[in-house]
Amino acid sequence: MMTQALRSAVTLSLLTLSVTLQAAPAVSTGHGGAVATISEQASQAAIHILDSGGNAIDAAVAAAATLGVTDPFSCGIGGGGFMLIYSAADDKVISIDHRETAPAYFNAGIFQQDGEAMEWEDVVPTGISVGVPGTVLGWQEALHRYGTMSFEQTLAPAIEVAEKGFTLGDNFHRIAQKNEHKFSRFEPSRELYLKDGKALPAGSHFRNPDLAATYKAIAKGGADAFYEGDIARDIVTAVNKPPVVDGVKVLSAAMTLNDLKDYEIRIRQPIHSTYRGYDVYGMAPPSSGGIAIAQALNLLETVDLSTRSRAEVEHLYLEASRLAFADRNAYVADTEFTDVPVEGLLSKEYAKHRAPLMEKQAAGKREPGDPFVYQNDPSVPLRPSSATLMQESAHTTHLAVSDRHGNVVAYTFTIEDWGGSGIVVPGRGFLLNNELTDFDFSAPHPNVAEAYKRPRSSMSPTIVMRDGKPAFTIGSPGGSTIITTVLQTMVNHVDLGMPLADALAAPRMSQRNGETTLVETMFNFPGSEQAKALEAMGHHFAETDQIGAANGIAFNNDGTVTAVSEPTRHGVGTALVQKQ
Repeated sequence: MMTQALRSAVTLSLLTLSVTLQAAPAVSTGHGGAVATISEQASQAAIHILDSGGNAIDAAVAAAATLGVTDPFSCGIGGGGFMLIYSAADDKVISIDHRETAPAYFNAGIFQQDGEAMEWEDVVPTGISVGVPGTVLGWQEALHRYGTMSFEQTLAPAIEVAEKGFTLGDNFHRIAQKNEHKFSRFEPSRELYLKDGKALPAGSHFRNPDLAATYKAIAKGGADAFYEGDIARDIVTAVNKPPVVDGVKVLSAAMTLNDLKDYEIRIRQPIHSTYRGYDVYGMAPPSSGGIAIAQALNLLETVDLSTRSRAEVEHLYLEASRLAFADRNAYVADTEFTDVPVEGLLSKEYAKHRAPLMEKQAAGKREPGDPFVYQNDPSVPLRPSSATLMQESAHTTHLAVSDRHGNVVAYTFTIEDWGGSGIVVPGRGFLLNNELTDFDFSAPHPNVAEAYKRPRSSMSPTIVMRDGKPAFTIGSPGGSTIITTVLQTMVNHVDLGMPLADALAAPRMSQRNGETTLVETMFNFPGSEQAKALEAMGHHFAETDQIGAANGIAFNNDGTVTAVSEPTRHGVGTALVQKQ
């Protein structure tokens, strides 16, 4: 194990220099069910359901629906997601994939113009960026299989918040302000989120009666009310004839009612790996998160980190992430459309083969390895060449819920970009996703767009077990930085001995096989001793405002649980535990 002196030194380094910005994390410890989200109303909704006799799955749906009201620019019923569930009664981890799919008309040429790939930013605020939403059917399937309550019960808290309204905070205003141009293109979006073309100011009272009415329709009619009938027709009309303001033109889609009616969720086996005595469960493709995190942990497991200096630990974390992303970018996509070498990528022997590259100086991009050699597969599949990391929005949300019965939910869902496509469905109160921009725009590539295909995602809900019992769960928004946020938090917690709250609050570094490593401006990283030590190992840094907005739950040895949310990022989260 790591010595106390080294652990203290590394912990100090990861908590880094800007103590004045490190408010106490949103943390709550107790013996009841627990929840952590970025929204007070959403966390309260989950606790209300738990107090009313619901389980973690019921509470997760209630929290998610409420986030669709209070955090509409990151998530909602116009998008999709991945729900990871530990079922205590079954003693197993299950995943519900309700990722958006490409409509039947879609093909690789949609994102091409005059033989060239279109610019990502130009595609986002259009009808062609919108995938068939999966969230509502995902919620229904979760409740039907593992919940104890109906839509009517679980949507009630969100309906109340939407009808009565709430006071807008600085973060809501900040995100709306960033999207003024996008929202101003579409009449219903402008009416809902802007006033005189400007974002509604913080302190405003915001209501969304149209969304409340939509939720009521779903509560009464179930998922059929969303995927068939009037709501479905309104969605199809919105993407095929976007409700633009006079004088604005955007690309339109060719979605049909059958695209919605035929949508299906997938119950998938999670990715399972081990790390230093823990069992780690994550999402399988089309998520790239479960594989990339497991692969990076396999690489790090080849090294005794307790013998390494602070700078070496950080260097190895960054290089393990770099190597995992080299393979992720090259190989991972929807397994219903391409042969992903999952077995090879998760092989401990493959990690041992690649691990020596971690020890070398950081040298920019790495080429992908050859995991096919480690497959128990007599075929000789095509080995894709190295791929550039496609642009991917960093705006999603994650929540964590547990209950007294031992059930755990880690749930990440999204509409992709902040504000998604920018299209509010007229009269329905929710934004549509721009999820199809997660496809690679240039062929050939495993993640190229195809009809009915699910675009690759980085969403990484993660549940970690120890000795057959939940140890902790973690997840985050952040596009491709989700993977590094979850990975770094796990390294902080497992290897560096930080309590989960400190591990989650610590400054983040995100290396995704690029020339530079992304760091957060809020922690004054450049010029620090930590930065200088890593620069001596070949690392270069670029700054961004913040990385992720994680939530998690730790299951303590004394039988208590600790819910943990962000202390500073994304407007500060809310972590609650039921009172006895």
